[in-house]
Amino acid sequence: MTAGIERAACIGGGVIGGGWAARFALNGIDVAICDPDPDAERKTRAMLENAERAFAKLFCDDRPALGALRFAGSVAEAVDGAGFVQESVPERLDLKRAVLAEIDAAAPAGILVASSTSGLLPSDMQRDLNYPARTLVGHPFNPVYLLPLVELVAGRDTLPASVERAAEIYASLGMKPVVVRKEIDAFIGDRLQEALWREALWLVHDGVATVEEIDDVIRMSFGLRWAQMGVFQTYRLAGGEAGMRHFLEQFGPCLAWPWSKLTDVPELDDALIDTIADQSDAQAAGLSVRELERLRDDNLIAI
Repeated sequence: MTAGIERAACIGGGVIGGGWAARFALNGIDVAICDPDPDAERKTRAMLENAERAFAKLFCDDRPALGALRFAGSVAEAVDGAGFVQESVPERLDLKRAVLAEIDAAAPAGILVASSTSGLLPSDMQRDLNYPARTLVGHPFNPVYLLPLVELVAGRDTLPASVERAAEIYASLGMKPVVVRKEIDAFIGDRLQEALWREALWLVHDGVATVEEIDDVIRMSFGLRWAQMGVFQTYRLAGGEAGMRHFLEQFGPCLAWPWSKLTDVPELDDALIDTIADQSDAQAAGLSVRELERLRDDNLIAI
């Protein structure tokens, strides 16, 4: 039993919901999943198989017994008896609000409800709920069963105690909860990723580099530094013995140079989409999504 949780409900499967189900199950928690996709069980069990493989390499024999997975026919059936609810339906505010209202009506008042949204404001999602005080954002990063970060964002009506309890539960799952201090769109991680993604799209659009070349630049240079030090500590070291203050004095003026196009987004027309998709297919070299996931997991474990 992890942080007092014996059973969890995952409302919405897919890449994120399935990853959450794997994270819970691998920590010995029984999971009920509700997803209208008729292929949801096959996809989730395939993800759990990859997750078990990764956990075996990461933790050897020091693991709890695998929690049971069951697939529920309704939200009410899934949340029945659950000690924690994680919502991961598609990123549409109207859909999120409808599903959260259904969860809110079915789950006992003391059960926390977290949304995996990658950018919607919790205050918008919890509007009109009967128990908004227990609802918050718990935004993970893919693969959820391996990457430890989860961003916690409170809405206008979320109780601080709900955030504290969610942090306790996530930490007991081997995660690193980071509480976002202000309620903002896209939180922290996705804002940083979006800045890099915009610039990468421009580099492909302008014919400066292919998708594989851009990925090589990231993973063979600053990506390795970021993986173990982040951006600010990396730049602190770049400042030498004088530290961050010297770095900012020396390189700060570069921020005003017209290098990037971070405030503009290239039009994702058919030509650009075809270019990116074709180059991505070539980069994959015939490997399936599951094979690429296992390659990614092995690299993450090694790091």
